Amino acid sequence: MFDVIISGGGPTGMMLASELRLHGVDVLVLEKDAEPSNAVRSLGLHPRSIEIMDQRGLLDRFLALGQQYPGVGRFAGIEKPQPVDLDTAHAYILGIPQPVTDRLLAEHAVELGAQVRRGCAVTGFEQDDDGVSVELDDGTRLSARWLVGCDGGRSLVRRRLGIGFPGDPATNEWIHSEMEVTTPPDELAEVVEEVRKTHRGFGVGPAGNGLYRAVVPAATVAEDRAVPPTLEELKTQLRAFAGTDFGVHSPRWITRFTDATRLAEQYRAGRVFLAGDAAHVHPPLGGQGLNLGIQDSFNLGWKLAAEVNGWAPQGLLDTYFAERHPVAEGVLTITRAQSELISPEPGPQAVRRLLAELMDFDDVSRFLAERISSIGVRYDFGEGPELLGRRLRDLPLSRGRLYELTREGRGLLLDQTGGLSVAGWTDRIDHVADSSGELDVPAVLLRPDGHVAWIGEDQDDLRRHLPRWFGAAAAKEQRPVQ
Repeated sequence: MFDVIISGGGPTGMMLASELRLHGVDVLVLEKDAEPSNAVRSLGLHPRSIEIMDQRGLLDRFLALGQQYPGVGRFAGIEKPQPVDLDTAHAYILGIPQPVTDRLLAEHAVELGAQVRRGCAVTGFEQDDDGVSVELDDGTRLSARWLVGCDGGRSLVRRRLGIGFPGDPATNEWIHSEMEVTTPPDELAEVVEEVRKTHRGFGVGPAGNGLYRAVVPAATVAEDRAVPPTLEELKTQLRAFAGTDFGVHSPRWITRFTDATRLAEQYRAGRVFLAGDAAHVHPPLGGQGLNLGIQDSFNLGWKLAAEVNGWAPQGLLDTYFAERHPVAEGVLTITRAQSELISPEPGPQAVRRLLAELMDFDDVSRFLAERISSIGVRYDFGEGPELLGRRLRDLPLSRGRLYELTREGRGLLLDQTGGLSVAGWTDRIDHVADSSGELDVPAVLLRPDGHVAWIGEDQDDLRRHLPRWFGAAAAKEQRPVQ
């Protein structure tokens, strides 16, 4: 029996597998596709996801293969200066195609000991109080204590659980492709620039290696999204909007996406969870989908590991839904709004012009940047300072920097007083007596996902708060103060 089976080997599933393996959880990832997809459904990582890669020591791998771009929080394609002094050490978008992100996360999961089986589709499952029996398409049955559906917007896991997926069906669809063109680059760019004056949902541009990437509105919403568009459909729509098909040929891949917006009513049923697109789908404006899934896994991973390892406090698993569902709800709102604002109709264009003026105010621009980048997320931990419930950005310390201390996915007490203790919890929490000129509180307790769970300097108050996130104290000490 496995501790956890993950259905779906995309970025959400692989991130979750890595987080579980940091805590010694026995993980199996089942991916229905025999080979990784080469379709570029996402083009980059936002600041919060970049921070997550840094927290786990992966960022150098991503930076080596990506390109840093300014413009955090670009809303509906409106060009405005980036707000200054954003609360992150990574105030940029990391341009990196999804196949590269998928590969790096899969490699990391395997390095940590996760088992991955490709060409294995989950076709059903049954659960009881002790575990989950998972059926594969070849008739094989596997057992696990827990199952997590990271299997996309048409999630079989969600449907088999009977969890409602309310929202708005697709009203618009776009064809997305990577291919070669025969039109000279300067001529192509001139035509695209003219089309985008009235149709912001249209775009054709260089993708590297002699290829071009195209996004063009489809004629209708396809009845079966699982069937990819044809090259002829792409050519027809290019001619409809640009008056030319640019001589497109030799497509590397062609896919479709829509503005469907749906949010699961629950993220858990018994011993089965949902994460990523299985729990929420939305228009791709702003590129938040992949990032939202990675961040779901970062929240769920340590909590599920705590349950498997026997120290999770009562109700810890329920905080996954309580914390992540409102975040997804906010993403659905902001992506839906952007989807409306790219419409060429007079009403949306009037709102777009008004919003462009409002974004000249720093508070408005900063609000949108923090929402899109997810650095403004604050979980509800009750009354307390503004920092409580927020993730703590990377800080310079006298002996390095904060994120270098978070590689193992444990809790962390950053103690600037030098007089506090996590005695009884050293198997779960690192105690670091160090200081930062950028932290103006005596001490902070960070959860494994980097969110601030406690602020203060009183030892008795700290001991009262430790069990909420880290369970009962252990009988034996294992780790000294660093």
